[in-house]
Amino acid sequence: MVHFLHPGLSPRTIVPPDARKDVLGFLVVQEDASPYSLVNICLNVLIANLEKLCSERSDGTLCLPEHWCFPQELADRFVWLMTRQGKLTDRTASIFQSNRMKLKLVNIQKAKISTAAFLKAFCHHKLIELDATAVHTDLSIPDILSGLCSNSWIQENLRRLILDSTSIPRDSRLLFFGQLTGLRVLSVFNVCFRSEDLANVSQLPKLESLDISNTLVTNISALLTCKDRLKSLTMHYLKCLTMTKPQILAVIRELKCLLHLDISDHGQLRSDLAFHLLQQKDILPNIESLDISGSNYITDGAVELFIQQRPAMQFVGLLATDAGYSDFFSAKKGLRVAGGANISQISEALSCYRNRSCFMKEALYRLFTETFSTQITMPAILKLVAVGMRSHPLDLPVQFTGSACALNLTRQGLARGMPVRLLSEVTCLLFKALKTFPHYQQLQKNCLLSLTNSRILMDVPFDRFDAAKFVMRWLGKHESPKMQAMAVSITSILALQLSPEQIAQLKEEVFMAVKELLAIVKQKTAENLDDVTLLFTLKALWNLTEQSPAICRHFIENQGLAIFIQVLETFSETAIQSKVLGLLNNVVEVKELFPKLITEDMVKHISSLLHSKDLEVSYLAAGIIAHLTSDKQPWISCDLQRTALLQDLYATIQKWPSSSCKMTALVTYRSFKAFFPLLGNFSQPEVQLWALWAMYHVCSKNPSKYCKMLVEEEGLQLVCDIREHSEADPQAQQIAASIVDDFKMYFINYQRPSLC
Repeated sequence: MVHFLHPGLSPRTIVPPDARKDVLGFLVVQEDASPYSLVNICLNVLIANLEKLCSERSDGTLCLPEHWCFPQELADRFVWLMTRQGKLTDRTASIFQSNRMKLKLVNIQKAKISTAAFLKAFCHHKLIELDATAVHTDLSIPDILSGLCSNSWIQENLRRLILDSTSIPRDSRLLFFGQLTGLRVLSVFNVCFRSEDLANVSQLPKLESLDISNTLVTNISALLTCKDRLKSLTMHYLKCLTMTKPQILAVIRELKCLLHLDISDHGQLRSDLAFHLLQQKDILPNIESLDISGSNYITDGAVELFIQQRPAMQFVGLLATDAGYSDFFSAKKGLRVAGGANISQISEALSCYRNRSCFMKEALYRLFTETFSTQITMPAILKLVAVGMRSHPLDLPVQFTGSACALNLTRQGLARGMPVRLLSEVTCLLFKALKTFPHYQQLQKNCLLSLTNSRILMDVPFDRFDAAKFVMRWLGKHESPKMQAMAVSITSILALQLSPEQIAQLKEEVFMAVKELLAIVKQKTAENLDDVTLLFTLKALWNLTEQSPAICRHFIENQGLAIFIQVLETFSETAIQSKVLGLLNNVVEVKELFPKLITEDMVKHISSLLHSKDLEVSYLAAGIIAHLTSDKQPWISCDLQRTALLQDLYATIQKWPSSSCKMTALVTYRSFKAFFPLLGNFSQPEVQLWALWAMYHVCSKNPSKYCKMLVEEEGLQLVCDIREHSEADPQAQQIAASIVDDFKMYFINYQRPSLC
């Protein structure tokens, strides 16, 4: 049988053929499309707060409260989650020293713990399974075996031991497995495991499943010792084997109990062992699963004949061979094929070979070709791509090809049919690959392309801070116009999703991005080209400058005002005008910049746009005038012009429809604080009136957001003050009263009793 790995199943668990699709469906539908389990939520909270909840021993290790007691299943899951999150260390592993933790199935894959910590934390428990794959070199295989054998119960009852890619000191000789008399499953894949170790292991009285792939074994004759009990033998890429083909086949012929045999090969070895095996008629009579992927000289005819002579066959591995393409393989009932001929075979290969990078990259390449123009949503396949990328984070071909497959599977509308959590996992893996391979351009392009997907960019949780940093740096690379346009559009959206504090942390990247964006605007204006890139560029600048005085200053220092005046003189489209005015509204909120903004060209264009037939353009122009005229000081030499602007502003607002009128949702605010100086300016009712109209408008569009903001920022009291002030403008009082009265039910939920 082939072994299908699943978080809820132990590696090397045999899954019946009919149940396999159900398991894969459960994996995607239940795990990725459903809420997190309450158990996992609780354990994750516990892990995040271990330092607070635990006491500290004299040696600096942690100890759980005395009254805490974990049932076995919960304790096992606790270890696994800590390991997966990289939180299992010498300091934290000590919480498992207590007998109140009943461990049975322990998974410490890739954990960084010492021998001493391992012995104290785990070797006194009644373990029946241990997965110590690729643990830190501080914990070697001899130390693991010594610790396990120090417990007589474990010696007799440990059934499964996985030591893949775990270290062995150079001075070590024989590995002593002999005391683990209850062992049924052993895996030493990619370990310095020799022929003499195999001889020792073969004598284990209950051994049924053995994986010696990519080891230093030169002779497998010792397997004859366990020929009457060995049911599963995996020896993928056994590169040091010195036996002749007839000698190897003679040993295999004696293993009459074998149900699963894996002699798949790495492409570099170019072995023909499988070719010779398929010619044998009197071999492996009971075999159910045969893996010969990567082998040479394999043909459809030879494989078909072999399977027909063995009716119990349920699985065959044919990836990276010339076989698997005939109708026989899709027509035979109950036969699963891991290959590259079609999506079903590729899916099987991705599932089977998730831990073998040589086959994972081959399967991903075949998947990329198969899904290049797919229009079918395949969440189960995307999940397998994610698993492969997570399993091989340092393998560039896997990461690059995986990113390309992820693009194929989520392009256009396909992402809408994917679970959000799965999309989040894939997106996070893409950015992890970016950090691992920062200089690989095509991988960066794939990540950029993934972010152009609106479903991912708007709905999926991922680190938007890191994403913005990457995209803004990409802007400075002067790539093709198409890639530049994508980077601009992503920047425009990410900028709105970051807080002002986060944008401030990205000061270097944002300053560089603003320069690049202004260069794009300047070029498009010179070419008189009002394309979508220009619109996204203006939107990006608008969003980056919101509540960011430093960015606004940088905009002015880099000739931003002159460039934007040129835009207004070149283009008359309202979509462009509104974005230009939106950014200038952000800039005029920085009072120190007033002297640089009050220019003849600026005043001329803003005055003209105040009378635009487009309400949004008129509204935004009015906002600029309200802010600029709120302070008399910069206008000392041209006070008459300021007075005329205020009169024009007041008259224009009178012509606007009700403040609850429809206006495009592009006008949004993160804060009302920039409005407060205008609300308190009773000597200039014109600016007060604009601020009140703006507040009423956005509150009517999104009352739950803006009414709460008005209360929390203490702006409601200013509105109340206008309503009650004896010298306030009557129309301003009317709008202030409307704000208080019309949204009273919302304010009740947020305001303090003393307010209004």
